Amino acid sequence: MRAVYLFIGICIVLGCEKDDNVRRNPNLLNINVDYEVNLNLPQFNNLNFSGNSVYIPGQGNLGLIVVNSGSSYLAWDAADPNLTPRDCSRLIIDGLNAESNCDGEPNSYSLITGQPLEEDLRFPLFAYRVTESGGVLRIFN
Repeated sequence: MRAVYLFIGICIVLGCEKDDNVRRNPNLLNINVDYEVNLNLPQFNNLNFSGNSVYIPGQGNLGLIVVNSGSSYLAWDAADPNLTPRDCSRLIIDGLNAESNCDGEPNSYSLITGQPLEEDLRFPLFAYRVTESGGVLRIFN
């Protein structure tokens, strides 16, 4: 019986990867974000409808992109995770996708899954946690 408990304990420890390890990206800084979005304010009105996104400057590496996926709210860093942050690496919203265009080579990502839409891109979008309470979204890491 002792061996069973030991085995379960080892599986739990080895199976639980720290969030810091998942979020490692040499191109982006892990900047502390704790931002609230009041869905009743006019600048965030688009988020009340499924499939819409809003860009919020001044947070994270190059701002935040908040998405209403229809079933939940998602928040991504607006910096292209496969480029070092600079003006051209800020993601521009295009429907439910986002794209940066540095050096004539566009990088595209899904705003629903965070995954790159091109095969040669190594890193997915940098995600933030989102909680909703009373019409207010809290975005944090």
